[in-house]
Amino acid sequence: MLQISNLEKHFGERELFSSATLTVNPGERVALFGRNGSGKSTLLKIIAGEDTPDDGEVSTPKGYRIGYLRQHLSFSHPTVYEEACSALAGDPVAEGYKAQIVLNGLGFTDDELFVAPSALSGGFQIRINLAKLILSEPNMLLLDEPTNYLDIVSMRWLERFLCSWEGEIIVISHDRSFCDEVSTHSALIYRSGIRKIEGSSEKLFSRIAEDEELYERTRLNREKEIKRMESFINRFKAKASKATVVQSRVKALAKIEKLDELSSEATLDFEFVHSPFPGRFPLEIRDLSFGFPTSPRPLLDGLSFSVKKDDRIGVIGKNGRGKSTLLKLLAEELRPVSGEIATSPNTKLSFFAQTNTNRLTLSNTIETEIQQVNPALGRTAVRAICGCMMFEGDDALKKISVLSGGERSRVLLGKILASPSNVLLLDEPTNHLDVESVMAMTDALETFEGAVIIVTHSEEMLRRVANRLIIFQGDAPFVFEGTYDEFLDSIGWEEEDTGTRKSAKKSKPSSGSERDFKREKAELLQERSRILTPIKDEVARLEKRIGQLEKDIVVHQEKLAQLSSKSDGGGIAQAAQQLSAVKAELEGLVQSWESSSADLESKEREFAERLARFEVA
Repeated sequence: MLQISNLEKHFGERELFSSATLTVNPGERVALFGRNGSGKSTLLKIIAGEDTPDDGEVSTPKGYRIGYLRQHLSFSHPTVYEEACSALAGDPVAEGYKAQIVLNGLGFTDDELFVAPSALSGGFQIRINLAKLILSEPNMLLLDEPTNYLDIVSMRWLERFLCSWEGEIIVISHDRSFCDEVSTHSALIYRSGIRKIEGSSEKLFSRIAEDEELYERTRLNREKEIKRMESFINRFKAKASKATVVQSRVKALAKIEKLDELSSEATLDFEFVHSPFPGRFPLEIRDLSFGFPTSPRPLLDGLSFSVKKDDRIGVIGKNGRGKSTLLKLLAEELRPVSGEIATSPNTKLSFFAQTNTNRLTLSNTIETEIQQVNPALGRTAVRAICGCMMFEGDDALKKISVLSGGERSRVLLGKILASPSNVLLLDEPTNHLDVESVMAMTDALETFEGAVIIVTHSEEMLRRVANRLIIFQGDAPFVFEGTYDEFLDSIGWEEEDTGTRKSAKKSKPSSGSERDFKREKAELLQERSRILTPIKDEVARLEKRIGQLEKDIVVHQEKLAQLSSKSDGGGIAQAAQQLSAVKAELEGLVQSWESSSADLESKEREFAERLARFEVA
């Protein structure tokens, strides 16, 4: 177990921890949350012995081993496999299979096991460190953003591995659903202390919000009592007959502890500005193909899909398959080998990519960088956007050159907020954001009126945002007309066994292979989505219009009553004619709504019956 007592840590005048305490009991897995800059990484370094507190104590039992995921990269063996085996406590020859299992789970192919670590990208080198940490089998794992640089398949593997870990864990991640899945407890670095509870992050944040609300009510009531007592003292302090009572009140007032007003904490305030699109399809992709000269096969081969003006498309798959390349093609930063990307004259794209941080002008201030995107914006509007990205006041005058990678990503997001658009192309936009900011971004994407095409490894964001998918799996990427859970249920990831999915068990048809079975169900789900979605959209449109007409009828009836009271014959005739026209339109729409609703119910029953044979009763 781990015990932290009365921890103090300052950086200059800035206080990170003050009398902070934390206990991690045997078998507990703790998800650690906190705003960017609150001290999460510093706390892990103190626990690992790589930083020292100003005061306080970190204690563990004798012989207790702590494994810390370091971002520092240093390798001493010629191959990935040998480097991983170096962390094994036992005989590398006898236990080498453990290294292969962990490396495969983290996304290394069998061929990549025998290349030099230095030949791999930085992301894969960090995965080697993660593999070595796991293989060293410490008592406690300290994981600082372990999901960075992991694709969705590797994240799911790591999630299952950590859930089975028998020791203790403290994990930091901006992916809230990942944290909730792997943890038994949630902790928050909160106003220079650490608050920990058993259960999910939602339970933790809800309880803290309730505590703050109670604190604020108590503070306000206490201030009222203090003012009342001060008023009494000031009123009667000069009267000798009241001296005893006044002195009693003075003593009572001195005993009342005045509560400080809680400071508000900065949060990213996302609101993407929508540029109206009068058509239906801002983007149409036809037979798109692309490959790099050094690639053994094309990344894209004949991919076709249309983007509706309110689409939410999730782009998913393992790293290196071409997801980011697809977004660069759509943004016209790359040219396709063949095929066409057709845009409307009214299409306005905004593109966010992690690599674009290198394209910021280092000598510019944050304010200038955002202003250049939209010269029509006044300085007040630009400063407001800077404030939304947590660059308040004079922080907006910082040079790009002095910003961290996370801060530069926020500048890029600010530039998107400054640009009205109807298609957002977002490549891993949540990296470098804290959990609260990820939640704010997800909320903003849900309310954005335009189309969104997003590359993300966050299953929570996929579930909340995406209604269609482009999946990089198999020989070539393909479009899946359905949600992420429907994909998992019908097709799933090739690397995972059927038994690891959270879907219901399936009964295979007597003929055909498992692959044929999954393909058949996937095709049926896509057919259902293709047929039902337009009907659902039509029903929703009719309901919205019917609601508006019902309000119009009330307005016309009130107007008619007013004109009748004035005996305005001409006005009455015109108002009656308008009311009649609205009622006639309403009657026709109600009939259409009834017909469309009946059609929707009929087709939903039909597909439910067709899908029933894929499930075990």
